[in-house]
Amino acid sequence: MRAPLVYHAIALLSWPLIHGPFRLRAQGRENLPAGGGYVLACNHVSNLDPWPLGLPLWPRRWLRFMAKAELFWWPAKYVLDGAGAFPVHRGLGDRAAIETAVQLVQEGNVVVMFPEGTRRRKGVAKRHVARPRTGAARIALEAGVPLVPAAVSGTDRLLTLGPLRIAYGAPVEIDDLRAGDDIRHSSQEATERLMTRIGELEATL
Repeated sequence: MRAPLVYHAIALLSWPLIHGPFRLRAQGRENLPAGGGYVLACNHVSNLDPWPLGLPLWPRRWLRFMAKAELFWWPAKYVLDGAGAFPVHRGLGDRAAIETAVQLVQEGNVVVMFPEGTRRRKGVAKRHVARPRTGAARIALEAGVPLVPAAVSGTDRLLTLGPLRIAYGAPVEIDDLRAGDDIRHSSQEATERLMTRIGELEATL
């Protein structure tokens, strides 16, 4: 599917910036499926993570991603729609958003998910670390598409012009989980495999 003009405009205008001052470097593009839809699951450092994550794939592929429903107010709604976002009501088990994501990947789109659920906060030590969310794995399993891990770094250091780094990994092996009757258990197992791979990629940045 073709990206909207807003997406092309954002990519075109930001290309010199992200490859100049921010020195974007991406590795592992050869691991990405050549065609068809897939779920691209990444660690979550900043709200701007989709920006450097998607630019190395442009203009051949464009990213679709969930965004908090409360962000879809006028005129931001038109920018978000054009940038590839679709709304999700966080914390409510938004089945509609999952179904939208399943439909998008089945139509050949790349849907970005952040299993950590929320971006990390620098300098904050958490006594209890939340279990990664299973949405990315569930979408891939239900849609029958690849689950691809990725890692990003530097989006939390933009004010200091910290370098941006991206790593894309080979799809996680989940075919053995597709035949299971318990989608919850299969999603949890797939998520554990996914988070291991994301951690490995993050360590290379």
